[in-house]
Parts: sequence; C-alpha cells; structure tokens
Amino acid sequence: MDALLKKTVDAAVNSRYPGMALEGRKLIEEILIRKEVEKGELLINEGQISHNIVFVGKGMLRQFYYKNGKDVTEHFSYEGCIVICIESTLKQEPTHLMIEALEPSVVYLLPYNKLMTLTEISWEINMFYRKILEYSLIVSQVKADSWRFETARERYNQLMEHQPEVIKRAPLSHIASYLLMTPETLSRVRSGIL
Repeated sequence: MDALLKKTVDAAVNSRYPGMALEGRKLIEEILIRKEVEKGELLINEGQISHNIVFVGKGMLRQFYYKNGKDVTEHFSYEGCIVICIESTLKQEPTHLMIEALEPSVVYLLPYNKLMTLTEISWEINMFYRKILEYSLIVSQVKADSWRFETARERYNQLMEHQPEVIKRAPLSHIASYLLMTPETLSRVRSGIL
C-alpha cells in the first residue's frame, strides 16, 4: 500500500467530507492514478479537455491562464488539496486553464468518468463529489468578492492567513498575479508601504 496515497486521500476527503467511511475512501483509492510531475511540467495545457480531478500528494501546483499576453495565476494547490478545471471537466470541452507544477510533485488523478460511475453506486461518493463542487463554487465566490471589495493589503493579508504555504513556497511573480497586483505593488505591500 502506497502510504502517500492513503495520506493524500484522507487529507482530500477530510477537507471536503470528513464523515466519509473507510469503504468510500477505499473506493476512491482504487481508481486513483499516481503521477510524478517535474517542476515546470504542465498537467493540463490550454485547449486540452480535463478528464481528471487532481489530488495533490506532494508539491505545489498552480492553475493559470493567459490574458492579453500575460500569465495570470488563478489558484494554488499543495499537499491535501483538490484541483479541478470545473468547466472543462463537467462539459468535457477544451479548457483555458493550465495546471503547472511549481515544485517536483506527486499527484493522484481521479478519472472523472470512473468517479461518475461510483456516484451512481455509492451515496457517500456522490456526497463527496457534491462537496468538491460546493467548495469550488465557494472558493470562486470568495475570490471574486476579494477582487471586488478588498484593497491590495487586505488581499495579501487574507492569503497569509488562509494559505501561508503559498507565501512560503510560490514565486513572488505568481503571488502578485494571483492577487491582481504588479510585483512592485506586492513588494510595497510586503514592506508595509501600502
């Protein structure tokens, strides 16, 4: 038994649906595909269709896209996180988002079609899937509200409070783009000028 696999499934499940019984967790473990990813490698590229939900076992990933020739970070994920390109996965259409490894990483791919089959036979798996989608919607809403209503300093403080791993591990250029700032603005926020 892959110890990292069990630890990753437990972390991912506990983050969304901690009440899931051991049997449900085992059903998920049985269909996961382990993949080692090098730093800088893309798990999914623009124009591809996302066929998997990704559990991060080790390392850090980011979701990003290009807008007006600039690379914009949408989301960071690290150990225990779940990554999904929602629109591409649900509609099985090409994505605008890319997923890149910021560190050498071990991920577990949860094939969407196999997950859907499990949702039909297991109430718990169905509930877990629902919780993944609910969480993704909430994260999107919180991020949109942050962009609308918070100052640069407030956005940075929220990131420090809720995702300190990102501050410690992600390149500053990616943190700046995630917070909708220039690297110069981020530098001023970090030094307390803003």
